[in-house]
Amino acid sequence: MSYSVAAKVPAGIASIGVPVASEGALPKGVSLSRATLESLGFTGKLGQTYVVPADKGPVTILVGVGEASKVTITGLRKAAAALSRAALPYASLATELANVGRVDRKLAAQAVVEGIALAHHRYTDLKTVDKKSPKLESVTLVGTGAALQAGVKRGVVTATATNMARDFANMPPAYLTARIFADKAVEIAGQTGLKVEVFNKDQLLAMGCGGIIGVNRGSAEPPRMVRLTYKPTGGKGKPHLIMVGKGVMYDSGGISLKPSDPSHAMMKGDMSGAAAVLATMSTLKALGCTNNVTGYLMCTDNLPSGSAMAMGDVLTMRNGKTVEIHNTDAEGRLILADGLSLAVEQKPDAVLDICTLTGAMARALGSGMAGVLGNNQKFVDQLLAS
Repeated sequence: MSYSVAAKVPAGIASIGVPVASEGALPKGVSLSRATLESLGFTGKLGQTYVVPADKGPVTILVGVGEASKVTITGLRKAAAALSRAALPYASLATELANVGRVDRKLAAQAVVEGIALAHHRYTDLKTVDKKSPKLESVTLVGTGAALQAGVKRGVVTATATNMARDFANMPPAYLTARIFADKAVEIAGQTGLKVEVFNKDQLLAMGCGGIIGVNRGSAEPPRMVRLTYKPTGGKGKPHLIMVGKGVMYDSGGISLKPSDPSHAMMKGDMSGAAAVLATMSTLKALGCTNNVTGYLMCTDNLPSGSAMAMGDVLTMRNGKTVEIHNTDAEGRLILADGLSLAVEQKPDAVLDICTLTGAMARALGSGMAGVLGNNQKFVDQLLAS
């Protein structure tokens, strides 16, 4: 997918996305009245779309943005995603969606690109035939100004990284073991200006990382820990942030085996925290980050076998604390404990761990929301704002 900015709709464009508010006059060029559109089920509500057929020339796709006075960056991202899905059958799309509302134009352009890219993306690496492959290949944001250009550039970086993390989470466990993931991290680090170090099982043993070693005991695949380091060019790099990502490549629950239901098949995604850390680290140079940032990827399977960690076992963490195992399916906190201990040893200004840690969070907040817990509200607020 390619993205560009143009002062007007390019010649030969296949589809035009027209933002429509839920009240007020319709934009110029919309041939149908509001009463007609409402009879067809389109009111301009945020995320609604309606394709207006054309005998010749580009197809017009109306996309609802809700009340014009209440347009937000999040709303623009949602509208862009809806527009992207409606435009999938067409090779190209032009839209003025980033010019809607009283919002920062750079942030608006970034949100529109993110919404389009995230809705457009498909994980198709293992498909022999992709019957639903989208035709949409190029997107033009219509408008002028450096802010629009900068927003598009930033949106491409963040959306590409997000889709990378999604692809990792979707990969079957046989295609993404801890070793394979570490190799991919090395490759990505080389492409994005990061220093990378990979620690194998023997090194983790020598470092006293008993949490990740204990969880790995049931697996035929050895564990890996990856440390990624970003230092800005020519800067002091303060403050220093460390991110620790949970990378359980497949979580069966171990001896405390999970139920064999559809949710079990989703446990290939229990490494999403590590994928998110790797993806985030990959953006830092492109986004001009001025801080020192370190990322730890704590990677292993959690599987049952004759050598697997058992309930009642006692493990010794990197920081010397002993932990008695009451449930082998509570493995995430064990591998994170080693990563967090290593992080604290570096005396950073802030530590952030990212993980799919517990179903209790999903039950408390629902499937569409992540929980954030912290001991520094200022840092929590910065994280939410980012």
